[in-house]
Amino acid sequence: MAPASGPSMNAVTSDVAATADPRPIQAGPAPAAIAPGSFNGGPDRNAQCTAPQLRRFIKSRPYVPMHELRRRFGIDGGDDDVTPVRLDPGWVYVGLPAREGMLLGELLRAGEIGYELSLDPRSPVVIGVYPMRPITRG
Repeated sequence: MAPASGPSMNAVTSDVAATADPRPIQAGPAPAAIAPGSFNGGPDRNAQCTAPQLRRFIKSRPYVPMHELRRRFGIDGGDDDVTPVRLDPGWVYVGLPAREGMLLGELLRAGEIGYELSLDPRSPVVIGVYPMRPITRG
């Protein structure tokens, strides 16, 4: 299933075997040293992003893979967190927790961003997003 409109994007996917190193990482602060909610603007944010922040970040780049959204906004969640989003051609599935997935779904339905779907396996899983109307700089 391809995006309803916007540039055609071809995905190149590959299976990468991840090997876990049992040795602890020595660099950087210990996880307990990072205050809860210290991501995304300070301790009062509780590591939650807003729709305008998502929109601004996505529109500032030509393409944003889903893992980059998780990293940029400090979105924690399980590896299997998937949010179904209803669009005109049918359902797509966004690999984000429910709250952030619904925010992204609102941007998709409004036509502000486009999406790229996984080609392997062939399923309606969103693997990246891109702006539909770029911001003009002047």
